[in-house]
Parts: sequence; structure tokens; C-alpha cells
Amino acid sequence: MELERMGDTLTIKIIGDLDHHVTNEIRSKIDENIDSQPPAKLIFDLSRVGFMDSSGIGIIMGRYKKVTAYGGTVAFSGIHTCIDKLVQMSGLLRIIPEIKEAI
Repeated sequence: MELERMGDTLTIKIIGDLDHHVTNEIRSKIDENIDSQPPAKLIFDLSRVGFMDSSGIGIIMGRYKKVTAYGGTVAFSGIHTCIDKLVQMSGLLRIIPEIKEAI
């Protein structure tokens, strides 16, 4: 995972699988960054995620709740084809939009 902050936007680039094996580490790193300087916009770059399970959905939803509680917004970028169906079926795209521009 890579965290990149540009102005008031925090981009989280997740690399590899987003499953129960990595969620605790990812959650703590993201939360530490959000809590220290709440972003106006949080972007999940999922272009390099090969697999995601329900714990990955939980990570995204939890960070969505945290950022929106601070008054920020959340978006997806580059949803990899391997997880596109899961993201759609989970309903995440109904509350978190996907942005199409390159980041």
C-alpha cells in the first residue's frame, strides 16, 4: 500500500490482495494518516488489487464513515477488472463514486 497526499487529497494505492490477512495493518496505517490530518477527499486507487473479500469492503466502508464524519468525501479510482463485480454487487458504487481521470 502507498499513501500519497497532495494538498487536501489523500490517495490510497492498494497493491495486491485486500483481504483478512492484511486488513489490520492497512486499517491502522490509513487511520493514523486520516486522524493526523483529515483529508477533504480520500481516493482509493484499486487499479492494482487482484483480490478483495468482505474484510476489504469493511476497510473501505470504515474509512468512508471516518472521512465523511470529518466532512470529507471518498471516491474510487481504477477499479481493477478482477474486483469490479464485487464492488458493484456490494453496493459500494451507490455511495462511493468512481472517478475516471488518471491520478
